[in-house]
Amino acid sequence: MSHKLSTTCTFVMAALLGNTAIAADKVIQKDENDIETLIITASPLERSVLQSTTPVTILSGDELEKNQAATLGETLKSVPGVNSTYFGPVSSSPIIRGLDGPRVKVVQNGMDSSDASRVGPDHVTTNEASTATQIEVLRGPSTLLFGSGAIGGVVNVVDNRLPKTRQDETSGRVSALYDSVSNERTASTDINGGSGNFAWHIDAFKRKTDDYDVPEFALEDGDIVDTIDNSDIDSEGYTFGAGWIGDDVTVSLAYGRLETDYGIPGHSHDDHEHEDEEDEDHDDDDHDEDEDHDEEEHEEEEEVFARMKQDRFQSVVDWKNLSGFFNELHWHNTYTDYQHSEIEEGEVGTTFKNDTFESRLWAKHKVTSGWEGVVGLHYTDSEFSAEGEEAFTPSTDSTHTALFILEEKTVGDFLWQLGGRVERVSHKPDNDFFITSDVDANFKELTYTASSASAGFVYSVSDNQSLAVNYAFSERAPSSAEIFSNGLHISTSTFEVGAGYDLVIDDSDPDDVEFTVVQSSEAVDKEISNNLDITYRVQGDNLQANFSVFYNQVDNYLFQQNTGLEFHDHEEEDHDEEEHDEEEGTAVYAFNQQDAVIYGFEADVDWHFSENLRLSGFTDFTRAKLTDSDDGNDNLPRIPPMRVGAELHWEQDNWHAEFGATHYAKQDKIADFETETDGYTIVSASFNYYLPLGDNDLTLYVKGNNLTDELGKVHSSFIKDVAPLPGRSFVVGAKYNF
Repeated sequence: MSHKLSTTCTFVMAALLGNTAIAADKVIQKDENDIETLIITASPLERSVLQSTTPVTILSGDELEKNQAATLGETLKSVPGVNSTYFGPVSSSPIIRGLDGPRVKVVQNGMDSSDASRVGPDHVTTNEASTATQIEVLRGPSTLLFGSGAIGGVVNVVDNRLPKTRQDETSGRVSALYDSVSNERTASTDINGGSGNFAWHIDAFKRKTDDYDVPEFALEDGDIVDTIDNSDIDSEGYTFGAGWIGDDVTVSLAYGRLETDYGIPGHSHDDHEHEDEEDEDHDDDDHDEDEDHDEEEHEEEEEVFARMKQDRFQSVVDWKNLSGFFNELHWHNTYTDYQHSEIEEGEVGTTFKNDTFESRLWAKHKVTSGWEGVVGLHYTDSEFSAEGEEAFTPSTDSTHTALFILEEKTVGDFLWQLGGRVERVSHKPDNDFFITSDVDANFKELTYTASSASAGFVYSVSDNQSLAVNYAFSERAPSSAEIFSNGLHISTSTFEVGAGYDLVIDDSDPDDVEFTVVQSSEAVDKEISNNLDITYRVQGDNLQANFSVFYNQVDNYLFQQNTGLEFHDHEEEDHDEEEHDEEEGTAVYAFNQQDAVIYGFEADVDWHFSENLRLSGFTDFTRAKLTDSDDGNDNLPRIPPMRVGAELHWEQDNWHAEFGATHYAKQDKIADFETETDGYTIVSASFNYYLPLGDNDLTLYVKGNNLTDELGKVHSSFIKDVAPLPGRSFVVGAKYNF
């Protein structure tokens, strides 16, 4: 581990040495943000990044534009401590410090996205980066405001759909880009206006891609590919919002619509050999015509794609300048109608629906003995259903009811932050799901009481240095999918078994190991997390540096692991037993529960050498392991490897250029039935030209991604061996602000 310690020491030394050469005037290039002015809207106390006891990163402005991708996970993957699940470019959710799924809360303007992205990596998040004004990433437990599921962290996508300030004139932006690697065409707009106390907002986007190109590589069967079949996207959405902004009362309403069709990579290659054999029977004259016909027919029959739709309604009512103990009152509500269908051979195999109502009411009290803070109520009702022959989880009605409190007090050079939350969670499954299932199960309504508390401080070491320490105790109730999943998930090509079941294995015949699924007699316990975070910050005129270390002990950690078993469709076996014997089965993934520890570090440095030249860099590392493994292998599956990245920025007049590289280390700390992932380095460059147009401005840019055409496989991806990262690409785009 010496190379990791060396990297850490390098960043710390850079921070300390750079701090000795602070200029009189602060320099900020066009692609930077002044961290001292960035406000965390996810916090009800609206503190700045520097006032947070836990690490926070905010992407906005040109930095957000530069990192924009078709999925939220890929947009955020350059943030320290954040990786991507990467189900190809079509679906990718954020992983924070090795934690993903229900442990990472993804919210839109502070309210849950309420999609199905926490259920499986093939399900897209319903958050659009191209119309966002900023994206906030809170690393570490953020359970007090957002619920017991946020043990890993929170991603808050912020836009202007709920107007909160008066608009005297119309303003906005229009942007468009083209990406050569997938023939991507994306256009978006964000327009805001108003008159007097009335304000309005409109945004929209359209994205369309073809299958994306990759460096040539060999699949397990030896076939060489350079394009990932069935990885196209066709997505569009729009939002309308309006608000009445008074001196003491603000009322805003918004409606958003999102529609996305996207391919599911990894399903359309298996028959290529069959096609080739079939083509050999054709005459040479008819070869091309017949091949095209066979390929088209094959795609229609074999490819799996998803169709997602969401309608989202949000409202905000804010009362300010109240008399009495509470001087502010805020009431936020969201209703989401979500639908996601998995379509195979032209037929809908499974349709996931999630109708969710969420309400958060909180009040800010006046300063009492130096303490200021908020107390609130939080309620969520989610009616999740999975319908169709391929449904692998029962419909479940889940409710969350919580009381929370957050308090802050400044004493000398210390800003103290305390908080607590008590939450009641219930899951009520529809047992009719098991009538046609091979499993004899009957689940009663499951209820959990999850408590969370945190205590921390920010100590001002000097005018430009601070030390933040935070301890968080968090309990997380398992999600319904983690408990009740049981069946074939066609998009991920897995057979999923929830923690509410036991696998009974019959290995009397080593050549034909069989298993049955039975309801478990053991309860699925809450996860209990104890997390310590320490962050050191330097904020000078020439230097900005952050270094964080964390240690998280999680009891009853729930994780999904490959069991080494295979599921075979018995109906298919009866239909053609000989053919079935030659085919591989579907991998069986089961949710297990054991104690675990997760620890690591993150560091980032931004150092101005002059007005024109600056160097930015980052590194992160996460180690996740079981504390008591049954088979001696204590590694948790799909944990991202260590990364080190650096970028050189040059700016002169209206020109801005960047050249950088990020190295992903080899991941050989692997769980059973995982494979190692080789290290790789991604090199990129970009050029921006800023053209003033009176009171408006136009930005033209060109980017080169993966310039060395490196083959990169994402270790955290379920389909890393069939869908690596995109190859060399060039992006051209324009953004007009008015």
